[in-house]
Amino acid sequence: MKNLAILIPENHSNLSSVILAYEVFTKANEYHGEVFSIKLVSNSRKTVLHKGLFTIHPDVLLTDKPKADLILIPALDEHVNKTLKHNNPLIEWVTAKYKQGAEVASLCTGAFLLAAAGILNGKQCSTHWQAAEVFRAMFPELELKTEKIITDEQGVYTTGGALSSMNLILYLVEKYYNRQTAIFCAKFFEIDLSRSSQSPFTIFTGQKNHEDAAIKAVQEYMENNLSEKISMKELAAAFNIDRRNFDRRFKKATMNTPAEYLQRIKIEAAKKSLETTRKNINEVMYDIGYNDVKAFRLLFKKITGLSPLDYRNRYNKDAELS
Repeated sequence: MKNLAILIPENHSNLSSVILAYEVFTKANEYHGEVFSIKLVSNSRKTVLHKGLFTIHPDVLLTDKPKADLILIPALDEHVNKTLKHNNPLIEWVTAKYKQGAEVASLCTGAFLLAAAGILNGKQCSTHWQAAEVFRAMFPELELKTEKIITDEQGVYTTGGALSSMNLILYLVEKYYNRQTAIFCAKFFEIDLSRSSQSPFTIFTGQKNHEDAAIKAVQEYMENNLSEKISMKELAAAFNIDRRNFDRRFKKATMNTPAEYLQRIKIEAAKKSLETTRKNINEVMYDIGYNDVKAFRLLFKKITGLSPLDYRNRYNKDAELS
């Protein structure tokens, strides 16, 4: 029998991802026959969560030298830096086990712990789209792919945010048990096996957590003039920024080139319009300054993973089909 270790980082775990992982693998064992001995592993005898509302008592401590063939790292709460500082023993244990041949999987923002361990170096990874800006700031050398629901490289797995973690759990059930068991668990827990992208769920809010006042002013100008055709050369000149330095400063501040940023805010505005109005696709397109239907559809699908019509049909129940 293999050993599954579900980590419980001290004080800053997400209870739901621990419970969901435990329940799905327990159900897989019941349906298929035991593949894993499932243990909750921590460096503390009791972990208090959600301001004292819940506590978790692990099965084994690191001092018990638990075995692990597969390690699951749950989502972390919003205090990522504190979590990493308080959990060096867990990070060291995960690193050692991975070097010894264990596979490791992070759920949602659990990717921060994997990144801190150095295990994601040279690999693609995913995490919750809302945590992407912080993740890139902390680990700029890593290749973050927030559009992906699942990444799988060299025995290391990551997933997108929140309940998309369930898709990774089923992916691991299929790998370690079989397809039939994964389908049974998907049906039992009512999980959509077909989801392959986090993009339709992403909300682009614009990266303004920086100190470059001129670039913030440029961002605000873009956001207030979505229907206009904006020349980056003229924009740089208008804000007295040397054209050569404009792209560099903009990307340093926002992690996007000016052109990428403009595309993202335009598509975000289009998404909101598709969600809340009865405008047809062409009207939405014109409102954000596009007049080439093919180009608009291609860009919309590249960013969201859906066509404009599919997006509207998914998120606007009152919209008339067109």
